[in-house]
Amino acid sequence: MKARRLAVEDALEFTPQVFRDDRGTFCSPFQQEAFIEAHGGPLPPVAQTSHSLSRRGTVRGVHYTRTPPGNAKYVHCAGGRALDIVVDVRTGSPTFGRWDSVILDHTDFRALYLPVGVGHAFVALDDDTVMSYMFSSSYVAENELALSVRDPALGLPVPADLPLLLSDRDRAAPSLAEAAAAGLLPDYDRCLQIERELSSLTVR
Repeated sequence: MKARRLAVEDALEFTPQVFRDDRGTFCSPFQQEAFIEAHGGPLPPVAQTSHSLSRRGTVRGVHYTRTPPGNAKYVHCAGGRALDIVVDVRTGSPTFGRWDSVILDHTDFRALYLPVGVGHAFVALDDDTVMSYMFSSSYVAENELALSVRDPALGLPVPADLPLLLSDRDRAAPSLAEAAAAGLLPDYDRCLQIERELSSLTVR
C-alpha cells in the first residue's frame, strides 16, 4: 500500500494494491501496518461504519464534528466515482483554510484519512456512487456541523459544469469566516490532544 501526505496537515491518502482476474477484483482499502507507518500511530478505534449512496452531482459537505468530542474519519469509494475534498477548519493549524482533493473510485480504491477536526466534502461524479466510512465516534446530530461548499474564500474545486444536489442544511451552511466568528471551529491543539487520546485506546 502506498501512502501520501495531503496539503492539509496530518491528512493522508492511501492507495492499495488491487488484485484483478477474470472473476473481478480484490483489495484492502485499509491496512493497519501501512497506516501506522505513514501516520506514526494506529487508527483510532472505530465506533461506527457508514455508507452513502449518491446520484451524480450530489454534494455532501463540507462536514465536520464539534470538537470535543471530535471525530476522525477513514473513507473510500466502494462504487462509482467521487471528487473528495479535505478542508482544514482547525483554528491554529499550520494549514488552516487550505484544502486538497482526490478522485476516489472503485478502480484504484484510494482511501483518505481525515484527522480529528478536519472538514470533509465530496461531489459524486457518477450515479450510484457509494462512499464507505469508518468513524472514531458515533453520529450525534447536534455535534455535526457544516460549512458552505460554495464559500469563495475557500475556493473549493466543485465542478462548474455539473448540476449540483445539496441538502437544505448544506445549502444554508455558513462560510468559514462566519463559523469562526461564531466560535464554531475546532481548535488545532485540542484536536491533536483528542486524536492522541483516541489512538492510545487502540489495541495493538
